[in-house]
Amino acid sequence: MAKAVQKITLSASRDIPFDRLVLSQSNVRRVKAGVSIEELAADIARRTLLQSITVRPVLDEAGAETGMFEIPAGGRRYRALELLVRQKRLARTAPIPCVVRTEGIAEEDSLAENVQRAPLHPLDQFRAFLSLREKGQSEEEIAAVFFVAVSVVKQRLRLASVSPKLLEIYAEDGMNLDQLMAFSVSPDHERQEQVWEAMQRSYNKEPYQIRRLLTEGAVRASDKRAQYAGEEYVAAGGAVMRDLFQQDDGGWLQDVGLLERLVLEKLERDADTIRTEGWKWVEEASEFPYGHTYGLRLISGTRAALSDEEIAKVEALRAEAEQIEECYATADEIPEEIDQRLGEIETEIAAIHERPSVYDAAYIVRAGAFVSIDGSGRLRVERGYVRPEDEVPVAEREQAGPEGETDPAEPENAVALRSSIPGAESITQGGAEAEPPEEDDAIRPLSDKLMSELTSYRTLALREAVGNDPGIAFLAALHVLTLKLFYRYGQDSCLEIEPKSVVFSTQAPGLADTPLAARIDARHRNWAEQLPEDSGELWDVLASLDTDSREALFAHCISLTVNAVQEAWNRRPKALAHATRLAETLSLDLVAAGWAPTADNYLGRVPKARILEAVREAKGEQAAERIAQLKKTDMVEQAEQLLTGSAWLPEALRTPGAHNAPEVIPQASETIDTLVEESVASESETAIDPAAPNADTEHAVAATDAIAAE
Repeated sequence: MAKAVQKITLSASRDIPFDRLVLSQSNVRRVKAGVSIEELAADIARRTLLQSITVRPVLDEAGAETGMFEIPAGGRRYRALELLVRQKRLARTAPIPCVVRTEGIAEEDSLAENVQRAPLHPLDQFRAFLSLREKGQSEEEIAAVFFVAVSVVKQRLRLASVSPKLLEIYAEDGMNLDQLMAFSVSPDHERQEQVWEAMQRSYNKEPYQIRRLLTEGAVRASDKRAQYAGEEYVAAGGAVMRDLFQQDDGGWLQDVGLLERLVLEKLERDADTIRTEGWKWVEEASEFPYGHTYGLRLISGTRAALSDEEIAKVEALRAEAEQIEECYATADEIPEEIDQRLGEIETEIAAIHERPSVYDAAYIVRAGAFVSIDGSGRLRVERGYVRPEDEVPVAEREQAGPEGETDPAEPENAVALRSSIPGAESITQGGAEAEPPEEDDAIRPLSDKLMSELTSYRTLALREAVGNDPGIAFLAALHVLTLKLFYRYGQDSCLEIEPKSVVFSTQAPGLADTPLAARIDARHRNWAEQLPEDSGELWDVLASLDTDSREALFAHCISLTVNAVQEAWNRRPKALAHATRLAETLSLDLVAAGWAPTADNYLGRVPKARILEAVREAKGEQAAERIAQLKKTDMVEQAEQLLTGSAWLPEALRTPGAHNAPEVIPQASETIDTLVEESVASESETAIDPAAPNADTEHAVAATDAIAAE
């Protein structure tokens, strides 16, 4: 006969007045963790107590109940209730639901309650937040109720929106939380699943690889095209992917075709505005190659004078800035809002002064403008360039001025003589000078042969004089350099010097948008605006400059002739050796000049061995070994992060004696092990911790019960 199974008798539950409860020394929880007592009290005030408190009767020396009860499990709930009593929000005699235990050991009750409870799986929490959102609660309301930041709520809602198939894999521990966070970058469930399937056939399942695959083909929001037409893209309904768990610089624009179309349309509109200024031609493109203005003459304009209103505004802004600076002159630190206001004042003043130049209408009808986007996504307008075919023909310029007058280069008396005296021109026959008729006693121009002989002697005398006067020699050299580099027809010099401004046949990516190019272009434009329109006036202008200005202009002109480009079809070993000597003399530092290794300018263009060599030189052997087994694309991405701020340069950019391979920075082995993952490590601290529910078991249970109840 089978033995009857004994029925289980559960501990009795009853309501006990709060003032009859006391804390027990048997509670095993000693370390404070989780949400604060204040937060738990607020949660109880909103939802009441969702879990009974376990208590044991307090006995006297004779073993009889005293009417008081101690709490071995639930001390934080008791303290939260105690806080509500002190705040007069709960009566001291309010009944508290309790489970009364009389069997076993008090410490066992406390330990079992904390250990036997299964923590809430993070996915259940994500889905619970989503359920609350679907039932009408805003992200702010959810954040306020559960005492978390709104950004945390957005993160959890984003994780809950990942493909259901991938969520199930995560629930079954088929992927970790970092991988799930990476999948949340893209809202496309089909694409998410495709990437997951592809990763099953690859050894690399790192989160950065997931992000890379999900965002390939998209345009970063920091791209200048996105900066230029980003508002139009969003208004047109273009999708933007955002990463809520890492710094993403604004995310990625998914519809590249839409973005390109909007960029071209906006450029066309901006170009139409420039066309209304009357230019003969206007070209627009998102980017022109560096040196696109070579061979074109730049005409200079004048800055329009400020109006009385603008002058008054500038003075008011400067007065405000001076007052602020005076107020905080003795302060150790300027408040952030005050510093921001000073920046705004500076920006407003610069905007008033930075206005387009005004050009003569006679030049505008021959010249044109380039309209493009600069590196920061703002409109770039380059006005006042004259193409060679739009120049006044040389013959016309030499023989007739604007109103048909004679060539100013030809002496007036010579013109008069040629027009009034027959046979005034020199006549040569067979290379010999023909004798003029004896009866003609009039003064005639010198023969060409004699003129050549006389001027050859004059040339020799000029060489002697210039050779003895370094100052005039410098001025003459500056004159011819400026003529050739700033004037289309620079024939106003007797010096046989031909400077050439090199056009780059091969350009590094984004060369036109580099700070180096911007500084050189700004310097050239600044000098162009200071030089006279008529090249015949150039000598007098240069002669009037002070020594520092002459030297600065000379250095600029010489700089434009530098050509240190190494090209396979143009072998120039001695010239390149001189370029190295010049760099050494100048202590040229490409790191200080702004060059850093990226996927576009170096790492993605060289074999893996070169990438590992760079990492080895900059970060040490262990760092190189850590990425040695990665595929090329992944290796490039990780190497770019490793080399950031390392001051490493490829050999072609190093200057002997000034910047050799950087000293290897020793790395602890445990640090090296985390280098490949540092692209996600910086933000992972703010992500959802799967173990977070364990940090405050009581509050986690309360939150779970509340979600279930609602």
